Amino acid sequence: MSALPRSLTAGRVRPDMNVTPLVDVVLVLLIIFMVVTPRMEQNVQVDLPGIFNPDPEVESSVDPLKVTVAKRGEYWINDQKYDLDTTIELLSSEHASEPLRRLVLRADAKLPYGDVREIFARSQRVGFPGVALMVGERHRTSGATPQAPPDHGAEG
Repeated sequence: MSALPRSLTAGRVRPDMNVTPLVDVVLVLLIIFMVVTPRMEQNVQVDLPGIFNPDPEVESSVDPLKVTVAKRGEYWINDQKYDLDTTIELLSSEHASEPLRRLVLRADAKLPYGDVREIFARSQRVGFPGVALMVGERHRTSGATPQAPPDHGAEG
């Protein structure tokens, strides 16, 4: 017979797929998405007041306009800081362009109610069909006072 190597005579050569580079790429992409995703929804940090029984999320055709009151005299819309009068002017123009759009107010729990009430009352005068206060959800604990978690985004 011929002097062929045993590997060729025993059968055909079977190609093996090396999946190590594929796994490396997938792990790198996973790490990138884990780091980038939390940064995509980065808002102005406020400690929202909490409630025990939030209303279920309601889907609407138009996303509501969010106004954040971080501290006294600081009003944020779309990551831009405004004073109260400029905020009301911007809300008026937004309401004129989309009359059915709702307004969501996010305010720090440590703010005096009068500061939140002022923006709430003036935005109602603009004519928004609905003004909601965004709060965090409180969880009942046995024997301890409930603590409000950071922003869960429940509207109430």
